[in-house]
Amino acid sequence: MTLLGSWTQGEHSFGGVSHPTYRKGTGPGVIVIHEIPGITPTVIAFAQEVVDAGFTVVMPSLFGTPEAPMNALNAAKSLARVCVSREFTTLATGVTTPVAGWLRSLARELHDELGGPGVGALGMCFTGGFALAMMVDTSVVAPVLAQPSAPFAVSPRRSRDLNLSPGDLAVVKERAAAGCQVLGLRFSKDPTVGRRFGTLERELGEAFIKVEFGGLGHSTVTEQRQQEGVDRVLAFFGEKLR
Repeated sequence: MTLLGSWTQGEHSFGGVSHPTYRKGTGPGVIVIHEIPGITPTVIAFAQEVVDAGFTVVMPSLFGTPEAPMNALNAAKSLARVCVSREFTTLATGVTTPVAGWLRSLARELHDELGGPGVGALGMCFTGGFALAMMVDTSVVAPVLAQPSAPFAVSPRRSRDLNLSPGDLAVVKERAAAGCQVLGLRFSKDPTVGRRFGTLERELGEAFIKVEFGGLGHSTVTEQRQQEGVDRVLAFFGEKLR
C-alpha cells in the first residue's frame, strides 16, 4: 500500500480551478497545506498524527507529486512551478496569494459538512501564510502558521510582509481582536521566515501565539519535526474546534 493508500482521493473546484484532495479521519475538520515540494512522506506522517488525534484531515495537492520525497530536485521542480503560476505570489508585497480564494472555499465546504465552531488550517513554509489568508473566512477558527516563508525574504520589506492585501489584513485584525487566535511556529534563526513574526506580534497583539525553537532548523512539524510543536498544534486544534 502506498503512503496515501488509506486516504480518500477527491477534488475541489472553485473559480475555474481544481486541485486533488486527500481526506482521512473523523471529527472536526482540519486542512493541512503542504510545503514545497508537495505532499511528501513527512507531510503525510504529520497529517496522520492529526487524524490520530481525532480530526478529519483534508490535504489539498497544490503542486508537486504526492508521496515524492523531500530532495533538491523535487524542490527545484516545485519552485519553478509556483514561480510561474498565477495562483501564487512569491515576491509581491501587500497582496493576498490568489490561491487563498480556493482554500477558503475548501474550508467553507468542509465546515458546512461537519458543522461545529469551524475548521482548522495549517500551512507550512511557502504555504505557511496561506492559513492566515484563510482566516478572512469565518469558517476558519484555528489558523496555524508553520515557518511562513512567502513572499521570499530577499529584502527587509519582503521579510516583514504577511502576504495579505490591506483589506484582508484589516479583516484578520478584526477577527483577532474579536478573539480568533493565530498560532505560529518557527526556528528562531530560520532566515526564510524573516521578520514576519514581528509583524504578526505588532498587528495581532496578544492574539498571536508564538512558539519558537532554537537553532537554524526550518520545517517545524515535518523534516525537523519538534514534538513540542506538534503537541502545541494538536492542543490548539482541540481547544478551538471542540
